[in-house]
Amino acid sequence: MQKILDKSAAGEELTLKDVVRLFSADPEEREFLFETARKIRDREFGDKIFTYGFVYFSTYCRNDCSFCYFRRTSDLERYRKSVDEIVELSKNLRDAGINLVDLTMGEDPMMYKDGCARLLEIIRAVREAVDIGIMVSPGAVPKEVFPEMREAGADFYACYQETYNFDLFKKLRLEQDYQTRIDVRRWAKEAGMLTEDGMMTGLGETLEDRADFVMRMGPQGCEQIRAMTFVPQDGTPMSELKAPDSTAELLAIAIMRIMYPDKIIPATLDVEGISGMVDRINAGANLITSIVPPNKKLAGVAQHELDIDNGHRSVEYVFKILRDIGKRPATNEEFREMIEGKRKELGGC
Repeated sequence: MQKILDKSAAGEELTLKDVVRLFSADPEEREFLFETARKIRDREFGDKIFTYGFVYFSTYCRNDCSFCYFRRTSDLERYRKSVDEIVELSKNLRDAGINLVDLTMGEDPMMYKDGCARLLEIIRAVREAVDIGIMVSPGAVPKEVFPEMREAGADFYACYQETYNFDLFKKLRLEQDYQTRIDVRRWAKEAGMLTEDGMMTGLGETLEDRADFVMRMGPQGCEQIRAMTFVPQDGTPMSELKAPDSTAELLAIAIMRIMYPDKIIPATLDVEGISGMVDRINAGANLITSIVPPNKKLAGVAQHELDIDNGHRSVEYVFKILRDIGKRPATNEEFREMIEGKRKELGGC
């Protein structure tokens, strides 16, 4: 394992066998991997941790993903937030010191009408109201919409592949096109947006599948990369599967940090809530994502209620925990400087 880490530190490309070996780490080796990842993260970013606020503004979706609580055929109460509500939530996050607002929705047919006119209206309204970063997570929108999203004010576009195992993908994202979810990140990048890809662990994938996913993250050039543990959802075809622990996710975070030192790698609150945040930071993450203000009737994605109403995913609580572990929330100036640097690398768009 030390030889593999030395190889990576020297800038040499790791092989699939190398990355599988890292994912195979025993408990003692895991702690060594996490320590190595933390040192690399601290070297690159110091003591600052970036923070993203989460606004899941529409829970309607045209898709029927086998793992998702909000799949089309689920019988549940849904909502769409108004433009004014979304703007107000975004302002609240900005005022609390959050670096970026993540505007997330299901693939809502209403939002896709007329060239995604309503979605673009929301992005423009938020951009006019706040001067922090904006990420959009609207699903696989048409190619022609990407330049308009960038013009409207979106900085980041997120669309997760979940797996690059084609057969597993078809079982997860029913009736969806595998290649399209690869293409959309390229289209976003061509339009001048920074991009994010993400893997899901605990779905029955092999170690080779996990290693392959991490290796693909480098060549596609996403500025933000992530891993999330699968959470079985009531009312879905996968509801009876045993919930995995977060070991594979933590290893993925550490391995991504070791292989891609300067990437933004989230510690999500949407899987294990605040209790799992510190573990993810200690594995090499440099961003807290899915911060959700309480009492605003907002849902999460992986776990739609976890730690929201008790305030444990609030800005104040997350900032307190960060300070308790010797980290600090990044300022908006620091975040803007970071993404402007990455945008210059993208081509100055």
